[in-house]
Amino acid sequence: MKITLHQTGKRFNYDWIFRRVSATFSEGGRYAILGPNGSGKSTLLQVISGHLHHNEGTVTYSTMPEELLPPDQFFRHCAIAAPYLELVEEFTLAESIQFHLQFKRFIPEISPQEAIALVGLEKSMDKQIRYFSSGMKQRLKLALSIFSDVPVLLLDEPCTNLDTAGIKLYQQLITNYGGNRLIIVSSNDEQEYFMCPNRISIQDYK
Repeated sequence: MKITLHQTGKRFNYDWIFRRVSATFSEGGRYAILGPNGSGKSTLLQVISGHLHHNEGTVTYSTMPEELLPPDQFFRHCAIAAPYLELVEEFTLAESIQFHLQFKRFIPEISPQEAIALVGLEKSMDKQIRYFSSGMKQRLKLALSIFSDVPVLLLDEPCTNLDTAGIKLYQQLITNYGGNRLIIVSSNDEQEYFMCPNRISIQDYK
C-alpha cells in the first residue's frame, strides 16, 4: 500500500492548518508527523486516513503494483488508534473484541484471547469498558489497531494515558508485530515514534 499527498492542504473556515504538503508514504515504511501541540499533526493524520476531507491538492491510495484504490475504500485497509476515537462504553471487553472482528480480522498468528493477554487485559473480559481506567482503554485501542490484519497502521499519540510499563509494552508490540506494514505516527514524544527514520515537520507547511 502506498499513500501519496500532492500539494495537500486543510483549512477550517478561513484558517489554514497546513498547505502544500507533498509526501509519499510507502509500503513497509515508518513515518512520524512531528510538531508542537495544536500545530495540526492530528489533522494531517486524519486527512491521510480519510476521516477529514482536504481542501486543496490530492490524496491518493494505491496497492502494489500501482493500482489506485477508491478513497472511500481505504478504511478497509487501515487501522487507527487515536485519543479522539471512542470505544463503546456499554460493551464488555469480550463484546468489544467481537464487534471489532465483524469489520477487521486479526493477523493470522494472533487469536483474540492471545491479543488480550498480550496487552494484560485477560482478567477483564467480562468488565464493561466504562469501568476501565484510561490506561486500560488505551491498551485496548492499541490491541485493536496493531493486531488488525491491514497493511496500514495509523497511530495518533499512541502512548496517551500509558504509564512506563504501558509505553514499554507499546514499543514491544510495534517491534514484534509491525511487520511490513506502512506505519505513520503523529506525535511530539520520541518514545512514540522511536521506530520512524522518516520524519515530517508540520511546521514546514504553514
